[in-house]
Amino acid sequence: METTFAPTRPNLIRRQAVLTVHDLAVRAPDGTAIVLPLDLELAPGEILGLVGESGSGKSTLGMALLGYAMPGLTITEGTVVVAGHDVSSADEAGRRRLRGGVISYVPQDPGAALNPVRRIGRQIDRMLRTHAPELSGAQRSRRIGELLDRVGLPDTREFLRRYPHQLSGGQAQRFAIAVAFSCDPAVVVLDEPTTGLDVVTQRRVLELVRGLCRDDATAAVYISHDLEVVAELADRIAVMYSGRIIESGAADRIAYAAGHPYTRGLIAAVPDRTGRESVTGIPGHAPSPFRRPDGCAFAPRCPVARASCAHGEAPALRRIGTGHLVACPYEREKTSGSTARPAPRGPVAATESAGLTITNLRAGYGGLQVLHGIDLRLPPGRCLAIVGESGSGKTTVAKVLAGLHIHYTGAVELDGATMATAVERRSPAHRRAVQYIFQNPAAALNPRRTVFDTVAAARRVLVPEDPDPGSAVRATLESVALPETYWCRYPHQLSGGERQRVAIARGLVGEPRFLICDEVTSALDVSVQATIVELLRDLVLRRGVGMVFITHQLPLVRGLADEVAVFQQGRLREYAPTGTVLDAPTHDYTRTLLSAGPHPLRSARPNPAGAGTIPLGKDVP
Repeated sequence: METTFAPTRPNLIRRQAVLTVHDLAVRAPDGTAIVLPLDLELAPGEILGLVGESGSGKSTLGMALLGYAMPGLTITEGTVVVAGHDVSSADEAGRRRLRGGVISYVPQDPGAALNPVRRIGRQIDRMLRTHAPELSGAQRSRRIGELLDRVGLPDTREFLRRYPHQLSGGQAQRFAIAVAFSCDPAVVVLDEPTTGLDVVTQRRVLELVRGLCRDDATAAVYISHDLEVVAELADRIAVMYSGRIIESGAADRIAYAAGHPYTRGLIAAVPDRTGRESVTGIPGHAPSPFRRPDGCAFAPRCPVARASCAHGEAPALRRIGTGHLVACPYEREKTSGSTARPAPRGPVAATESAGLTITNLRAGYGGLQVLHGIDLRLPPGRCLAIVGESGSGKTTVAKVLAGLHIHYTGAVELDGATMATAVERRSPAHRRAVQYIFQNPAAALNPRRTVFDTVAAARRVLVPEDPDPGSAVRATLESVALPETYWCRYPHQLSGGERQRVAIARGLVGEPRFLICDEVTSALDVSVQATIVELLRDLVLRRGVGMVFITHQLPLVRGLADEVAVFQQGRLREYAPTGTVLDAPTHDYTRTLLSAGPHPLRSARPNPAGAGTIPLGKDVP
């Protein structure tokens, strides 16, 4: 049996637990444990951060707290008690009554969770009708108004008549949170609710969750792969690996004095915005639950592992400090951690090749103008990062460069020659020179093509004169660290990081001079993200590829980009070398973006809670 510790905050110790989990396990039909038996306990108002890489069992555990097992899995043992209600022993009808009223759930993608053909006002009203039937229509309307006001959304008839697709990503996420808190649940499970959101929207969502939990005394389980975000929000953190909790403790303790080598590896993989260190990914991959090794599951990837770690039972959690438990007998062994960051390169010389240039770019959708007089330049072998909030025009610039958005004025040139607006009208040389890597490789890759066929198809289209495309395909796949064992696999058989490597290989196989990377790391685990960033940096430094790197993750920028362009509402607010933008920004908006991010894990401990927060405000109707 695994166990976590009791709450440590003084105002929580004396309060009865609102969530009690004992020996909970989730298994596949053959008996393989996806989540091994574990215990949890939360007090009212307490936030537990649950972190780990994809496949660690975080989401499976989170769903199990609601009495739900993903298709093909079963909750085989253990109990889950929420505010005195035994979720685990209830029948399906009883669980449905508890979900929403006693324990609720906020999904990673609210757009997929909300009913697309039902107006949002009706959806939140239905939640109240189901779990608070004693409320009259007028009382429900007042309650909805209060909820929308608390999450910073307009309480207007026009807004409530919108459909989910008419909300921005931040609006949809805040609305999903309002729905989850609408019936005053005792516990809320939040599954990666800020993944893919820009830093300002992320900050507002985090402040919102913290405030609601504090004001309503609602306990929360916050699931994330982003340890930096969790460390700022949570009271306690539990780190999962291969179905087990391998470290747990107070958030401050885990973030700044981690004991397990895996936790320290996650911290080393977090981008260091201070510029002192480079990100370092954890080598290898987490094991499949169906091929879990003997002994410690992390041993094959562990920098301090002994021969004994690969034998016998997995290490049990043991106390190494007040409320701090670690499942490793060598927690005091030092790991190598991050490496010193390479010195930044100097500014672009005037004699360098012109490369890609944008002059006085103005673009729009229908009658809405979204870009206003943008000027940018990217020589070969340099990386330009474009940052800004959602809706700032970043992706529109990328689509213009790639020939995927044609409604614009201004000049887009390659080596001084104007490129056609539409990609299908561009010359073969221009199509080959500029390639695009999309944010979501799962949607961008053909599910019916193997890895090899996907990359080979791109080679045949871009370099039709090549008599032996297979040689180029093999060399490209090897260059992105995809060995031959992966070449016959389909996208659904790959991890998120592996799919992104395939997408990068497809972009590289035509030997382009410029790559456009559109939020390619936003949904990846920090360790996988670190390895992808290392790969992209190598492409720029060693192969001389010019790169447009679009991101909302400012800490990534320092280790990859030579210059940074800051966008706000379609306007270029700041454009300068990376060190200048990050260390001495001149525009107030840039300073807002920098202050919105979570506190760096590899610097001094943050100020007391509440310092530097961004007011939630309210969206205009």
